[in-house]
Amino acid sequence: MSYERWKSSLFAASALLVSTTIGAMAEPVVINVIDVAGDLQISQPALEKFQAEHPDLVSKFVFTQATAPELAGKLKAQQDAGRVDIDFVLTGNDALAAGMEQGLWLEILPKYADMFPDLKKLYLPGAYQMQEMTRGQAFVLDWYPSGPLLEYAPDRVKDVPDTPEKLMAYCKANPGKFMYARPANSGPGRTFVMGLPYLLGDKDPMDPVKGWDKTWAYLKELDGCIEYYTSGTTASMKELANGTRDIIATTTGWDINPRYLGIVPEEYKVGAFKNFHWVGDANLMAIPKGVPEEKLKVVLQLMAYLLKPEQQAFMFDHGYMYPGPSIKGVTLDMAPKESQETIEKYGRPEYASLIADNPTEPPLDAKELVEMFDKWDREIGAAKMQK
Repeated sequence: MSYERWKSSLFAASALLVSTTIGAMAEPVVINVIDVAGDLQISQPALEKFQAEHPDLVSKFVFTQATAPELAGKLKAQQDAGRVDIDFVLTGNDALAAGMEQGLWLEILPKYADMFPDLKKLYLPGAYQMQEMTRGQAFVLDWYPSGPLLEYAPDRVKDVPDTPEKLMAYCKANPGKFMYARPANSGPGRTFVMGLPYLLGDKDPMDPVKGWDKTWAYLKELDGCIEYYTSGTTASMKELANGTRDIIATTTGWDINPRYLGIVPEEYKVGAFKNFHWVGDANLMAIPKGVPEEKLKVVLQLMAYLLKPEQQAFMFDHGYMYPGPSIKGVTLDMAPKESQETIEKYGRPEYASLIADNPTEPPLDAKELVEMFDKWDREIGAAKMQK
């Protein structure tokens, strides 16, 4: 049996298990979705397609957005009050880790494992690394090797730094012209920080407390020539575009998508450090504890649906998580025409070789990620975080 036929039959079997395991719905429900990762711009078409194909399950989706740092407190308050009105969460590693630390997520696996394919066979290797880190409390929806990368204005920067030492020298010679956003609420921010231990030769890149002596020393020295830290990535992109900053931390997706949207000029460039390691990143889908049973049944079906190849092709989007799909066998020619045109116009030919020629590492695990966020907030960003 071919791989595609195997995958198709596996999903068909999963769909049958879903329908027999959770039974028929009495009436369609409203599903409240909160997005703290900016993922709706990628996945909303696939969610709306699910509703169109399953009007017996979902009467409508209600979409809201919030920042990653505020999600855990919001969920905890609802759970303590016994009134959870968030049914489905789209999150990055940041809010997922905070929720795992506080025990806010429903453990989907192994209880509902029969409703999903064999994840090790389904996911791309980098995505599966991150899937294992969820400990059964979420699913990787879209994935990318991320960064660290530097984005710059070529009319103002003629020689982009290609080592941490050169970046430090540039920052000191041009105070306030380099920026990265607060890691707890920025994929490029945390990827930049998590990539430094590999570049600086730290003792243990996966232990920010005991293994990052060189990284913390570097970040503290770099702080001396950074004016302030934006609370999110979009603000740093706008400051690059308006000339306030000349170089910022970025990722593949945060390079492509803002240029597509017109936030950053199309002609701006990216640079990579020599001998760097990619740090993978993903957006994930999770279910808070306390979701009513009739909604839980629908959300589980939705999750299985979003992991099918047809829906994963939407994850190319307009480059936000480039490449985007988290499962094997999904190619750009399967994506909507608009996505194909965006990648053709705003993608970069060098990404293929950068991805092929540099190793990809997983991000910090949940506990260590929370520790890193806390230490950075206290010791690096405390006096300079933009409100």
